[in-house]
Amino acid sequence: MKPTVFVWLAAAFLSVAPAMAHHSFAAEYDSKKPVTIKGVVTKVDWMNPHVYFYIDVKDEDGKITNWGLEMGPPAGLQRAGWTRNTMKVGDEVIVEGTMAKDGSNQANARSVVMANTGKKLGAASSERENP
Repeated sequence: MKPTVFVWLAAAFLSVAPAMAHHSFAAEYDSKKPVTIKGVVTKVDWMNPHVYFYIDVKDEDGKITNWGLEMGPPAGLQRAGWTRNTMKVGDEVIVEGTMAKDGSNQANARSVVMANTGKKLGAASSERENP
């Protein structure tokens, strides 16, 4: 294969990849199932098309479950007051969001409260920063 053909094929694939990764809220989350969870951040993936973070949540019996939470795109979060360093591994957070339709430990985060400061930040593209 000629190098120019390879470059064109790679460019075509890369231009389609973001579209394949993007999904609608209604396809994955149940708007009739709100959830509020509190936990300790274990990982933050700050990348397009959506920022994901993971928290360890302890139930009444002391069992710890890791949850995956989806937020809006990085640019939208930055307009709402977020930076890459707003939330770090080890931070305790309280998340309000919407459960995944499949019942897994996954949710779409609507807002995040930083437990150590009480600061509330919108996490979805439709949210704005709240003092």
